[in-house]
Amino acid sequence: MKQTHIDKAHLAPTQHTTQEDRVRVYYSLYGHLLDKQRLYNGFKKVWKAKGAAGIDRQSLSDFASDLSNQLDQLLLELQTKQYKPQPVRRVEIPKDDGGVRLLGIPTVRDRVVQQTLNDLLTPIFEAQFHPSSFGYRPHRGCHDAINKATMFIRRYRLDHVVDMDLSKCFDKLDHELIIKSIRRRVTDSSVLALLKQFLKSGVMVEGNWQSTEIGSPQGGGDQSTDRQYLFGCLRSSNARARAPNRTLRG
Repeated sequence: MKQTHIDKAHLAPTQHTTQEDRVRVYYSLYGHLLDKQRLYNGFKKVWKAKGAAGIDRQSLSDFASDLSNQLDQLLLELQTKQYKPQPVRRVEIPKDDGGVRLLGIPTVRDRVVQQTLNDLLTPIFEAQFHPSSFGYRPHRGCHDAINKATMFIRRYRLDHVVDMDLSKCFDKLDHELIIKSIRRRVTDSSVLALLKQFLKSGVMVEGNWQSTEIGSPQGGGDQSTDRQYLFGCLRSSNARARAPNRTLRG
């Protein structure tokens, strides 16, 4: 595969992608995180998504009240490789079937870094997504999937729609498999190390730290973290070669 030093043109999402875009390997990405404006753009998305405080109890408003200094501190930690994600805060949400959905609430500062990293990686993985994949993708949602399904039903005279869900998908994710899959497109060791830190940051449950050897807690609220996006990306891209063109992926 072709190894590429990423530039701003490669970071910009495009409507049309070539076969080269789908196989290009990026080896120099971390430097693009070291930009206060990028971190600020990440913060704006985190602010828009709202969400609760993490284990440090710092709210979005608290972070925003000292925004410039907060971003400067994050930038310094990323530059010196001193940045360490904090454990997520465990929250249990009751389910209709009597069970609970386990959420993990990252700190605001961690969500800013996750969002900034997500913005950096999104254009790379978007190039290989199936056109009928709608999960974890920007500017796509459930209504788009419904419209596509309706079009398939009418065009191909289909009679059934199958609704499926993977049980405890986020709880059983294999960390090594995730990193291995990402490494096919991104070989920057600093970026991969940062992703591993997020996966291994652990969970705080009633004041006690628990390791996360497998899986990853889903973020609280409507916040979409970089890890959730990448898991959706891996699911979509790995299924692409095996799935027929008329398959919809949520």
